[in-house]
Amino acid sequence: MAKITFLGAGSTVFVKNVLGDVMLTESLQGFELALFDIDMERLKDSENLLNSMKQSLGSTCVVKAYSDRKEALRGAKYVINAIQVGGYDPCTITDFEIPKKYGLRQTIADTLGIGGIFRNLRTIPVMLDFARDMQEVCPDAWFLNYTNPMAVLTSVMNTVGGIKTVGLCHSVQKCIPELFGALGLSEEGLETKIAGINHMAWLLEVKRDGKDLYPEIRRLAAEKQKESHHDMVRFELMLRFGYYVTESSEHNAEYHPYFIKRNYPELIERFNIPLDEYPRRCIAQIEGWKEQREKLFASESIEHTRSLEYASYILEAMETNRPYKIGGNVMNTGLITNLPQEACVEVPCLVDASGITPTYVGALPPQLAALNRTNINTQLLTIEAAVTGRKEHIYHAALLDPHTAAELSIDDIVAMCDDLIEAHGDWLPRFQ
Repeated sequence: MAKITFLGAGSTVFVKNVLGDVMLTESLQGFELALFDIDMERLKDSENLLNSMKQSLGSTCVVKAYSDRKEALRGAKYVINAIQVGGYDPCTITDFEIPKKYGLRQTIADTLGIGGIFRNLRTIPVMLDFARDMQEVCPDAWFLNYTNPMAVLTSVMNTVGGIKTVGLCHSVQKCIPELFGALGLSEEGLETKIAGINHMAWLLEVKRDGKDLYPEIRRLAAEKQKESHHDMVRFELMLRFGYYVTESSEHNAEYHPYFIKRNYPELIERFNIPLDEYPRRCIAQIEGWKEQREKLFASESIEHTRSLEYASYILEAMETNRPYKIGGNVMNTGLITNLPQEACVEVPCLVDASGITPTYVGALPPQLAALNRTNINTQLLTIEAAVTGRKEHIYHAALLDPHTAAELSIDDIVAMCDDLIEAHGDWLPRFQ
């Protein structure tokens, strides 16, 4: 029996969406859905929920929960990853509170910045453990990574782990609906091209019937900036650099040195920047889970409509050889010519029975490539720190981070990294 393994299966709502989609996909019937998580209670919830869904949806998939990770992976054809190492308490709290003592504020801190660096450093060892298990028990499996920081983790699994990996993010799918919804424009009949790096990919082309829509988009965006709205950072970036970026304003506020600044506190209000946004979301999610859980299990018949998540469509394309297009995170094998070859890039990809084939993009507009490289610098030095175990590369990654470097001195950045290393304790490996 072919097997789809889900790592981090305690994320019950996400499991419901992704594996519920699998249950609704004809070509994926009869697959074993192997669930693994270190939280046994949440794992059991997901197993029970999926078995209820299986009955409601009439699926022939077989649901099985595992307490042994290697057995969950054994013989898998596909592996879906959605883990979070360290959780909200203690690690996310640490990522926010220690930088705050140095005057460094963040919004999400799960991709770049000081929070992103340390999330990477505690997650990479776990991911490489997955890779070692997979090399032993399912070396040919495709690894579909949903875990942030997307670019670094996808890169590490491909290059260090030696596992066929694609990184999947919602930002490409949500880019057009968010932009066109905000401007009151129709999404019908659009021709678009998106490429860059994860969370900082660019809407390079947007046309209808061959006509470039960017002049009208920029005009409407300039009008929109006269009032307060939730997407002001992205609109500002588009008006200054020419193109709309895929990921949200709260994320992009901390990827650049322009928006969160101690000496210009008025920028927070001007650009409507939600400081400490991710901890708020974590607390709300934790508090809301009990009620959400009761609702999920209240009905004997659990309905599901196939979502827009890429996973089931990728698996379907591979199983049926019917091509499907995604925005995927892959290694830059000359795909974007003015970004480093070592970088993980986000580009259009074709999926079929032969696997995932990225498309050639060429050179980005120079100002966009320059912005991407500021983030890639920190990503590559974070990987260097994790692979070599050398503490100096943690400092390098932080010193090269655009937002951190704009706010703090060299001495403070080094001291802050030391404090974070100490506070994380056993969540991190030992660094030399």
